[in-house]
Amino acid sequence: MTTKDSFSDEEWDRIVRAPFVAGFAVTAADPGGLIGAVQESSAMVKSVRDAQASAPEGSLIDDLAATFMSAEGREAARSGLKALIKGRTPTEAGTAAVAELHATMTMLHTKAPEHAAVLAQFVRDTAQNVANAASENTFPGFGGEKVSDAERKTLADIDAAVAAPTG
Repeated sequence: MTTKDSFSDEEWDRIVRAPFVAGFAVTAADPGGLIGAVQESSAMVKSVRDAQASAPEGSLIDDLAATFMSAEGREAARSGLKALIKGRTPTEAGTAAVAELHATMTMLHTKAPEHAAVLAQFVRDTAQNVANAASENTFPGFGGEKVSDAERKTLADIDAAVAAPTG
């Protein structure tokens, strides 16, 4: 099995950050205010907890979740995301997040292709969970839609970014 020790610190940080980068991209696509941001952030963390509970011990997802659940892992993910979005508008930050996902998946396909599909699915699931976490375009307590057009576009962009390379 591929574990954290199979990657450089920088590569591992990118892998750990991937589901949160995806969640951030969805949030940036259609910011839903404070309540929506809290709901979407909670969905990211729940995604990791759920994955850790169901992932085989010693698997890439188990190691990723264990790393993130540590204070050091959360700080590494947070600081990496801050660096990615610094000085960018939400739209620019979302685009940078999708590009980061593509670069991370390209690295994983090269270094450990047997685990790329599992991480890609985890990233997709996390992004979808974030998109479903809060209603968009609402008046407090009324109306809205579960997933906005901007979020659907971002989900499609994420799907393309984490897909296996062709050619």
